[in-house]
Amino acid sequence: MSADGRPKRRRAFDDPDRTARARIRDAAIERFAADGVAATNLKDIAADAGVSTPLVIHHFGSKEGLRAACDEHIASLIREQKTKAMAAGKNLDPFQAIRETYDGTPVIRYLARTIADGSPHVDELIDEMIEDSLTYLAEGVESGLIKPAENLREQASLLCLWQLGTLVLHEHVKRLLGIDLIDGDTRSLIKWMRINAEILAKGVIDEGFYDKWRDAMKAAEQRTAADQSESTDRETT
Repeated sequence: MSADGRPKRRRAFDDPDRTARARIRDAAIERFAADGVAATNLKDIAADAGVSTPLVIHHFGSKEGLRAACDEHIASLIREQKTKAMAAGKNLDPFQAIRETYDGTPVIRYLARTIADGSPHVDELIDEMIEDSLTYLAEGVESGLIKPAENLREQASLLCLWQLGTLVLHEHVKRLLGIDLIDGDTRSLIKWMRINAEILAKGVIDEGFYDKWRDAMKAAEQRTAADQSESTDRETT
């Protein structure tokens, strides 16, 4: 973090000990986050990483291959952060969690830009993030931080889509709540965490009403499934 509380932007080649492959990948993440994949060319990425364009092709084959490597790295960073948070359980330090999420790497901006741009690669990235979340949510249940879910996969999918959706709509989050999810200062991000924590921990719907509503929805799902099964049987006879 900088003196004003904003994350410092790190260039891919600041650390001379990093491998050329890592510098290229990190330079691509920054370029894709800032300009989008379509508007980025390998020549600019190579210049940012301090290498030649042929070396980029040598390591990744093509821009699509490089993008896939970036997606994989972003997913691994998120997985590492979330797993650490879940393992901490009720001893989780929210301020440390903010610092690690907004540590100067363009993870948030990358997600916001690439998901909004859309491509088959986005499907793969989201699927990987959901699969990862199944693991760390289960670890959160074990550590006592997360309540057990009736259907963990459904919960993981919805939570992931909610969070990614707010990144795509980050300009409206800033307009309506005064929170900058992309380059926000610490105070702004703490506010965002507080709002999310209140909704997730306390909920919105009355618990008694939820129990009644849940039973009604389950019954409706069962009736719908039975009706569809009968309709299919009639069509095949």
